Amino acid sequence: QVQLVESGGGLVQAGGSLRLSCAASGFTFSSYAMGWFRQAPGKEREFVAVISGSGGATYYADSVKGRFTISRDNAKNTVYLQMNSLKPEDTAVYYCAADRRWTVVTTAPAAVTYWGQGTQVTVSS
Repeated sequence: QVQLVESGGGLVQAGGSLRLSCAASGFTFSSYAMGWFRQAPGKEREFVAVISGSGGATYYADSVKGRFTISRDNAKNTVYLQMNSLKPEDTAVYYCAADRRWTVVTTAPAAVTYWGQGTQVTVSS
């Protein structure tokens, strides 16, 4: 069956870095755009970044542009989110998502095919 398993979350001080990983199984990984979303307490889920199946295209939310980098290793069926210069407002549960359609990940997350269970990121001030 399909699985998306995130890891790498934790507690970090403001200005620090974390690298999230999402290991995928059960589907043809390279055929899917992969995205990262986050949800802070009391807030709606927010798009963070997306990468195309080949890894040749990426797109970021303005709030993380220049600080976060999304990448993927199709040989390992894994997508990463390198987060630098972290801020307290980055505190959230981070979810990985997979869909064949790039536009769904970027504009219609409710229709995304697969979701991970999430990993907590906490940035202290």
